[in-house]
Parts: sequence; structure tokens; C-alpha cells
Amino acid sequence: MLVFALDESRPFGERMASELGIALSEHEETAFPDGEHKARPLVSVRGRDVYVVQSLHAGPGASIGDKLLRLLFFLAAVRDSGAHRVTAVIPYLAFARQDRQTHPRDPLALRSVALLLEAVGVAAVVTVDVHNLAAFQNAFRCRTVHLVARREFTRKAMEIGLDDPVVVASPDLGGAKRAQLFGAMLRRARGAPVGLAFVEKQRLDGDVAGTQLAGDVKGAHVLVIDDMISTGATLVRASNACREHGARRIHAFATHGLFSGGAEGLLVPAGIEKIIVTDTVPPFRLSEAAVGRHVETVSVAPLFAAAVRRLHESGSLSELAFQE
Repeated sequence: MLVFALDESRPFGERMASELGIALSEHEETAFPDGEHKARPLVSVRGRDVYVVQSLHAGPGASIGDKLLRLLFFLAAVRDSGAHRVTAVIPYLAFARQDRQTHPRDPLALRSVALLLEAVGVAAVVTVDVHNLAAFQNAFRCRTVHLVARREFTRKAMEIGLDDPVVVASPDLGGAKRAQLFGAMLRRARGAPVGLAFVEKQRLDGDVAGTQLAGDVKGAHVLVIDDMISTGATLVRASNACREHGARRIHAFATHGLFSGGAEGLLVPAGIEKIIVTDTVPPFRLSEAAVGRHVETVSVAPLFAAAVRRLHESGSLSELAFQE
């Protein structure tokens, strides 16, 4: 097994490789004056089982488009160099929200990304907590491995110390199943009941609206769960709705913390005790002070390492993919 991590995702790749008990395989990336980029492995990949790590979020060093192209070109280079099998390990999969047409002539960008990855010969794509699991699984013809961070969030929730009653809330009806499964795992871990709540969400001319809440949160310790935080507007709206209906404490959990578009200005005064995210996206858009006071990160690198090990050994991935 060989594991490469492109430069922008090297810290995550190093954590993953450490869990596997190996070192990252060496590669070289070169930037040219005209803006072109080249990446190549520095070790032989012929006949090897190769895993390439690249998280597709925008960053201070490269745009989403840059990262996607660099990943595609490196995957193709590895495949062309005789690798037996090439797997793309993508902790945050960009364009996953563009999975259906909601306006005339909308692009199906997720399917286009799938076509590009398949075109360079990947055998499998590994990611975690996509926006719409059915759309993700149906977009690809190669193998997909979809991981969930539910167990990591359950451990963190137990570390926080939960006050009765506990309620898991989804900020929209689309996340109802996610909330139900998190609540069920938390109930088993606590050995005590966990309630459920759902907040109305509408998009009106691009703005998020809706404050109706289904479920009883009065006097409760509420855990709001979502797949990602972008601008933070959805999370703040859900938090406000829970407060208005009598919630006593609020923690938020989201796998991908993008924190874009002035999220800090919304989230810091929102009355959420802590926002727990994973390390699929570093919180580089937030100030150090905001991260220190309001955000905690749990690592899913061990989860990805377990998936890679099982893929390499042709083991079962059910436990990691379903966590029921």
C-alpha cells in the first residue's frame, strides 16, 4: 500500500498515515510562472495499491478548481505509471451540493466530478458525510465508500457532559435521518432517552428563512447536527428557534466547517456553547480567538485510515459506513 497526500492536504494525510503505521509516500509538486502546476510521485507505483488524499475545499493556497485539477492530474499520473489500483480519498467533496436541478438549466456538478474521477481511472472514491447520500451513490459508476462521523461526535458529546433532558435537533427536514441516527447512537451510549426536534427551513430569494420547530426542547440540552457549516446562517436560525422554544444549552455538530462568507460574525454571538467540527476542512477562515473560544475539532483521520486499511485488505466496510 502507498499513500500520497497532495501538499494542501498533507496535514490530514500525515494523521491518516500515522494511524496506518506508515509514512506518506514522497511526491513532488511544481508551480510554473504561467500558473501551470505539475505533480508526480517520487517512488515507483507499478503494481501497487495507491491511495491519494486531497480535500476539495478552497484554501489560502489554492482554489477548489485548482485542487480538483491537481488531484485529477496526479491520479492520472499514478495510473499511467502502472499502479494496480488507485483510490481517491477526498475528506471534503466539493460540488456535492449541486446534485439536482432546482432551476432551469442547472448543472449537475456532482455527476460531472464523478465523470472526471472515473475518466482518470480511479477504482474507488472515499469521503465522509456528503450532503445527499443517495445522489452521491448514484452519481458514480466506480465504487464509493461513504463514511459517517457519527461515532466521533457521540464520543465528543459524552465528553462534553450532557444535562437531561437531551434533544438532538436537525436544522432542516432534509437532515432528519442524520439526526435520528445520531440520537439513536447517543441514546445507546448514555443509556437514557434522547429526544428529537426539527426546524423549518425555506430559501426565499436566496435567503434562509423559517423558525417553526417540531419537537419539545423546553429546558433541554440541544445538540444541533448538520453535515456542514457554510455561512452559518442555517445553524444560527436553528439555534435561535431552539432558544425561543426554551432550550437551556446548545451545542452544534457539523462534519465540514467551511465558515465562509463572514460566518464568524454570525456564529460568535449566536449563543452556542461550542461548535464541534472535524478536520476535513481546517478552520482557517476564523480568527484564532474565535477558534479557541467557540470551535473544537475532532479528527476523522483514524476513520479514513480504518477504511483504507479495510479496502487494502478487502475487508468489510459496513461498520464504518453505517455505524448503527
